[in-house]
Amino acid sequence: MQLICQQITNEIISQIKAPPVNVEVLSVRPSDDWGELHGLYLPEDDGETARIQVWMRTAKHKRVVAFKSFLRTLLHELCHHLDYEHFGFPETFHTEGFYSRESSLFKQIFVATET
Repeated sequence: MQLICQQITNEIISQIKAPPVNVEVLSVRPSDDWGELHGLYLPEDDGETARIQVWMRTAKHKRVVAFKSFLRTLLHELCHHLDYEHFGFPETFHTEGFYSRESSLFKQIFVATET
C-alpha cells in the first residue's frame, strides 16, 4: 500500500513540478480524547524531505479504513504539502479553496480508477 500511495503522490508532484514528499503508511490510527488522527503532514525540516503519514486502520476497532476515505486522507495531506512547498503559502489552512483542491484531485483519480 505504501508503494502505491508513493506512486500516486509522485505522479501528482511530477505533473506540477512540486518538491518531493515521502509517504509512510502506518497501521492503527493514534487516538486520544480528541479523536483519531487520520493523516499527518510533516514539512521539510533541516534538509529532510517532507513526509506524509496516513493510517490504514481505525483506532477503536482496528478495521481497515474504506478506500475512498483513505485516498481522501492521502490527498488531504498532499494538499498541505503543495500549499507549503509548491504555492509557497506561509501557512496551510482548511479553507474552501483547500477543500476544492483536495476534491479536484480526488475526482480526477477516482474517476480514472473506475474506467
